[in-house]
Amino acid sequence: QVQLVESGGGLMQAGGSLRLSCAASGRTLNTLNVAWFRRAPGMERELVAAMRNGGSTFHAGSVQGRFTISRDNAKNTVYLQMNSLKPEDTAVYYCAADLNYFAVVAGRAASWGQGTQVTVSS
Repeated sequence: QVQLVESGGGLMQAGGSLRLSCAASGRTLNTLNVAWFRRAPGMERELVAAMRNGGSTFHAGSVQGRFTISRDNAKNTVYLQMNSLKPEDTAVYYCAADLNYFAVVAGRAASWGQGTQVTVSS
């Protein structure tokens, strides 16, 4: 089973940018399907972006054009570049990975990171 560790969260003003990292160990990420989720206080967990092991990507409508999921195979790391941040992007962000793409996007991935807090001030 792959182990995932997120980093890169923090406090940012609206309009700013952050890049989240999800470093994997135990398995190469390009054999897995990966995704970023977020959970805001009092809200359900939300799928933000996903990447199939073949490289195709999905971005939720709420972040389309502002966030980008990418992968660096040499570093075995998945990223979430977040631009034009809004206060409503405030949440704990999690990365997830699984051999089954549909399990990942449904929030039923076998492997999850511990989460990283992103706070966007207005």
